[in-house]
Amino acid sequence: MTQLTENAKIVLEKRYLRKDEKGRAIEEPKDLFRRVAYDIAQADEKYGEDPKKAEEDFYQIMSNLEFLPNSPTLMNAGTSIQQLSACFVLPVEDSMEGIFGAIKDTALIHQSGGGTGFSFSKIRPKGDIVRSTGGVASGPISFMRVFNASTDVIKQGGKRRGANMGILRVDHPDIADFITVKENLEELTNFNLSVAVTEDFMRAVSEKKKYDLINPRTQKVVKQLDAETILDKIVEKAWKSGEPGIIFLDRINKNNPVPRIGKIEATNPCGEQPLLPYESCNLGSINLAKMITNKKVDFQKMVRVITHAIHFLDNVIDRNKYPLKKIEEMTYANRKIGLGVMGFADMLLQLNVPYNSEKALQIGEKIMNFIQKEGRKASKKLGEQRKSFPNFKGSIWENKGAMRNATVTTIAPTGTISIIAGCSSGIEPLFAVFFIRNVLDKDDRLIEINPHFEKIAKEKGFYSQDLMEKIAKKGSIQEIEEIPNEIKQVFVTALDISPEWHVQMQAAFQKYTDNAVSKTVNFRKEATVEDIRQVFKMAYELECKGVTVYRYGSRKEQVLSTKEEKQEIERKPRTRPMSISGSTLKMGTGCGNLYVTINETSSGPFEAFAQLGKAGGCAAAQSEAVSRLISLCFRSGIDVDTVIRQLKGIRCPSPFFGRSGPILSCPDAMAKAIEAHIKSREKNIPPVVTEVPRLDKFEEEKTLGEYLSPAGVCPDCGNPLIFEEGCRICKQCGFSTCG
Repeated sequence: MTQLTENAKIVLEKRYLRKDEKGRAIEEPKDLFRRVAYDIAQADEKYGEDPKKAEEDFYQIMSNLEFLPNSPTLMNAGTSIQQLSACFVLPVEDSMEGIFGAIKDTALIHQSGGGTGFSFSKIRPKGDIVRSTGGVASGPISFMRVFNASTDVIKQGGKRRGANMGILRVDHPDIADFITVKENLEELTNFNLSVAVTEDFMRAVSEKKKYDLINPRTQKVVKQLDAETILDKIVEKAWKSGEPGIIFLDRINKNNPVPRIGKIEATNPCGEQPLLPYESCNLGSINLAKMITNKKVDFQKMVRVITHAIHFLDNVIDRNKYPLKKIEEMTYANRKIGLGVMGFADMLLQLNVPYNSEKALQIGEKIMNFIQKEGRKASKKLGEQRKSFPNFKGSIWENKGAMRNATVTTIAPTGTISIIAGCSSGIEPLFAVFFIRNVLDKDDRLIEINPHFEKIAKEKGFYSQDLMEKIAKKGSIQEIEEIPNEIKQVFVTALDISPEWHVQMQAAFQKYTDNAVSKTVNFRKEATVEDIRQVFKMAYELECKGVTVYRYGSRKEQVLSTKEEKQEIERKPRTRPMSISGSTLKMGTGCGNLYVTINETSSGPFEAFAQLGKAGGCAAAQSEAVSRLISLCFRSGIDVDTVIRQLKGIRCPSPFFGRSGPILSCPDAMAKAIEAHIKSREKNIPPVVTEVPRLDKFEEEKTLGEYLSPAGVCPDCGNPLIFEEGCRICKQCGFSTCG
């Protein structure tokens, strides 16, 4: 088995390895790969094939980190959950039965570990008539809020929080409200938003004309809007916060492999997997960093990995335990799979090719062309052995012989599995050459340098500790004089590259991808609204199926990028929801029992209350004051770990010595209660105070200015988030806003 990085081991233990009732890992990484390989191989028996051979093939490509399936397969294969798909699309009909039926189905999917995509375009607009009651419709956004609230209370399999994609057609009467809904940061926090753009709309933009808004209930034109004005509104909001994105709906349906079955209306949460209602898709990625031999692309090795990966993903369909019967039926009928890539940036580094170059575009196009061709060849062979997918008749494959899977390739986000594989994410460039992370549940910090850069720095003789510290402050190497220019040209990061190169790379891979491509187009902070507009236009012209942008610094929760760069952050307390839940812990203190309640929303801890058993007096007043200040910090976005560190270790004249160690004061008790609550949330167990506090001098607060982070702080581990592949991702613990 290939040696795992320390970070990969941490992520596997936290999120993937099976655990006992006390939350302790009961398998090693090699056991995980063996568990998954054995389970998925059992599908071969159904077709009279030998599962033992398949098991060994599957184990080898996973344990060698040449291929990894999507997270639900790694987490759940061979367990009682056995839900293996990452993404689903559910229909949302224009009726109470349809809407709340979809909410129920969503809860079941999120509970089992999947993400969901919806089109809300069928729901009648706000202010429209409701004939059954004589009332007035509240519109799609009001119902999206209900879906969002449902997602808040469902934690996927105890390991992942639900993620949603919300889509509205550009010709829906409520489109203007949809575009601006996330101006309120508390709105739809569990949704990525995309506008479904039509060819008619893009034509109207080009011709500077108005276009029709159509009531989905009556299919009648109710109004006209200026197309350029609406596009400008989308662009402005994307410039401010990265949302909404755009999907080119007619282009997606042009490539629908089974048009006889229906039209595609929505995608999965990251936008790379267009699906029909009730379809699911299982995804996996080849590690391109492992496809280099003697500084050349090893196409022979790639054929072997592709063939086994297609076999694996097709087997997943048969081994899957689907959350709904309708999903099982539709998935079996089309048998869509999505084989993609990760480690592309690492491949380019090994080939000494800059990401922002014509040669890189040619390599990307050639690689994906090869994967699609060999993937289809493997699917065709499986179709000949096992029969084509049931909806084969009337599909785009009908006159081309057998085909096992309606789609074969997808470029999916690989935020977490790329950490396990120790490679770059998807087809994204490097997000930094050098960075520092907190180690989960420890006081240590993990300093990481790109291994390819470290190797070449030592070979070329310019490696030094002083240089590494200088790079750590910046993340990028472009302004460091000691580094040769030819090295700078190759080791470019996401923000070193102009947005046009990002779009061109997405288009290069899209050309040979059945489904779509997950890719973020990164912009520097000083980028203009017009810059964003040009990229949207470019993505359309280059025949991408959608586009997601992110301008550095556009989110208010962004942390400092380096020690040298400072950014003012607006601190404004969030509004309290009408209903909120949490946990209460009983803490023994020298002043009596202290009852600490921590309530939270989807964004993390929101408020804290502390009540002493002995009411009244200065102690009670002080605990109330501390509670109010803690709540103010939580509601204003102050990092939870920072709050804990400020309170932990404060002493009073009456310490309390309990079974879990000393409680030095009421503030110390509150810090430990908050800490226990956070840890219990991560492990999905009741909160218990178990940690003995440090009695040495108070730890100096670590500044987030030491880290490169365009997208805020991880709610799970406190490390910086980065915005990549349409998601905010923690490179330390694998947390992702896309589930």
